[in-house]
Amino acid sequence: MARKPPPPKRRSESRSVARDAASETWLLLLGSVAAILLIATFLYPSVPTEPNPERPKPLTMAQARASNRAVPVEPRFRVPAARYRFDGGPAARLQATECLATAALYEAGDDARGQKAVIQVILNRVRARGFPRTICGVVYQGYTRTIGCQFSFTCDGSFVRRPVHDGWTAARQAARRALAGRVFADVGRATHYHADWMVPYWRDSLVKVAQVGSHLFYVRQSMRERVRSDGDNARRNIG
Repeated sequence: MARKPPPPKRRSESRSVARDAASETWLLLLGSVAAILLIATFLYPSVPTEPNPERPKPLTMAQARASNRAVPVEPRFRVPAARYRFDGGPAARLQATECLATAALYEAGDDARGQKAVIQVILNRVRARGFPRTICGVVYQGYTRTIGCQFSFTCDGSFVRRPVHDGWTAARQAARRALAGRVFADVGRATHYHADWMVPYWRDSLVKVAQVGSHLFYVRQSMRERVRSDGDNARRNIG
């Protein structure tokens, strides 16, 4: 007598079997991942990392001035700059004069010595490596950035508030004299400066050589080495 074929499985039973198979597959995968992680933990134990150090709190103006006073001025490295020789035509000279006067007035106000000091730094930069080779190029270096420009008035919004007062006359006169060869020896060949109420990140990598008003002036370390080398050579020649 022939056997009757088994009745077909119901659709619900087929779905249940498929779900059970899928669950077993996921359990196997999870188990494999857990085993791999466990083995990796024993073979390659993690090294505890140090917590990030807290950022130093910004200095107050009084603290910054105290910090700057602790850095001595080293006048023996204040070597006078050579006379600046401007070889452009009348239009280029007028443009250079305006760039120098603008920087001097915005950076030093109507302080005559401060203006001359700023102008001398700009001329020193034109002749130093790593800076643009023109006066206006030095003054407006980085002006397209919101921060990090070389002269803050070019990128902090000050320039749109062009001051109108008698300081322009003195600034332009100082600029014309500097382009004619006048040297402001009080800052030597300084290429950097900052106000005494702040401490820029680069301060300790340079040599402080002067203070004019509330501004401190610096030369590069290479100037210190050059002066020392010249002194050693002079002593050898005398000996």
